[in-house]
Amino acid sequence: MAFSTKTFALVSAALVTVLGAFAAPACAQTPATPWELKPDTGYAYDREGKTFSYKMGTSNAGELLKGAKKVPKGTLFFIGHNGQLYMRSGPYLEGDGKFKFGPDQ
Repeated sequence: MAFSTKTFALVSAALVTVLGAFAAPACAQTPATPWELKPDTGYAYDREGKTFSYKMGTSNAGELLKGAKKVPKGTLFFIGHNGQLYMRSGPYLEGDGKFKFGPDQ
């Protein structure tokens, strides 16, 4: 396949969350919503920056997991102004639970 195993799983789901945050009004922060990741589905972010989802099977699960890495808890995914997908480990919530990088910041 044309996709790197490292970027194949779960990455493009971040785009849905991030793009939803940009659509929020600038003066109010919308509450966080959980990702709706589906079992047996692979999410891809390709070399051109396009996102895709694929129905997955189990016959070659070993190959899929080879070279894959678990995403650490506390990781934030976002799209920069340049259209690049980024991930950041570290605090992203304020002490009161508000998103540290929200539109009202």
